[in-house]
Amino acid sequence: MKKFKLNTEIYYEINSIEKLKDIKRKRAYIVTDELMVELGNIAKITYILDDNNIDWCLFDKVVPDPTVDVIKKGLHEMIDFKPDTIIAIGGGSSIDTAKGILYFYMKILEKLIDKNSIKKPLFIAIPTTSGTGSEVTSYSVITDGENNVKIPIISDDMVPDIAIIDCNFTKTVPPSVTADTGLDVLTHAIEAYVARGSSGYTDIYAEKAIKHVFSYLLKAYSDGNNIEAREKMHDASCMAGIAFTNAGLGINHSLAHALGAKFHIPHGKANAILLPYIIEYNSGISEDRELGIARRYCEISKLLGFPSSTTNEGVLSLIEGIKILKEKMDVPNTLSEMGIKEDEFRQAIDEIVEKAMNDACTSSNPRDVKEEDLKVILNKAYGN
Repeated sequence: MKKFKLNTEIYYEINSIEKLKDIKRKRAYIVTDELMVELGNIAKITYILDDNNIDWCLFDKVVPDPTVDVIKKGLHEMIDFKPDTIIAIGGGSSIDTAKGILYFYMKILEKLIDKNSIKKPLFIAIPTTSGTGSEVTSYSVITDGENNVKIPIISDDMVPDIAIIDCNFTKTVPPSVTADTGLDVLTHAIEAYVARGSSGYTDIYAEKAIKHVFSYLLKAYSDGNNIEAREKMHDASCMAGIAFTNAGLGINHSLAHALGAKFHIPHGKANAILLPYIIEYNSGISEDRELGIARRYCEISKLLGFPSSTTNEGVLSLIEGIKILKEKMDVPNTLSEMGIKEDEFRQAIDEIVEKAMNDACTSSNPRDVKEEDLKVILNKAYGN
């Protein structure tokens, strides 16, 4: 039996930030980073809160790849402030940090208060990049700095109650970040489409997200003020999030988590580098055989109008289409192009594989995988 669940109210289109005016609460805890403050994005929120006589507290210590230490600091401040609302604004790191804070906040309350008496704070997520889809998912990825590992956490407590998908917040995102986050969307959608938990319900969102990426990502990359492209990519990010939180992901993300933790590669870029090699492995074409999952990749090619007279041709067309899209945005095709030294890569490969095998995303990959399989994929992705 499969399940499809969507608890988040989604408000979208330009100026959907106005939804905050309808919030009738008393105390709001804002989680973000310093850049959001500098860009004036926080002022757009606090202006509305002040007008509604809502007290607020700002936690702006979010860092890329949110760490356990940052979440601890935010948790202490949240406990002191006792909010009835938590607002996360920023990229995936800000939303994931807010999720981590809320997750542990609820765990503490469960220890102190009867579970039936706990009132979870209203959780509002406002993404400012079109990438993670974290505003509608039960996923958060936290970095354990001491052990150099990224830890995916999955809990329904972390699903935002309200997501505000306002593309006005994405206009200042630079081209390189637009490319990385947009390719993260593509990876989410493709992995969700082939994941073990995929269904007709998740396929609808994954398919639309994939089409939007191929239609609008390059436009948003080339012209950040192209509002239509920005809006479509923001929608695609959210749709892909809905797809993968219900269907699951796969080894593309498992390996990206491990690589990112070890070599500090931006998450979207790590996903983008790996994606063609993951498709090769899952489909079986890298071993001159055709697995059942290859038909799913071929369906994506047909959806995009790529050559796909045979299943094999469809898979190869999808891989080539992804590579062309990446090249047009100067995104590397190999890990060696990221400046990772070969001896450092060789020394780290066993550690990366071990962490990927234990990653929560691996269990939903469409094809069973062994450590040796991941090593082959990594070697190809390095450029050997």
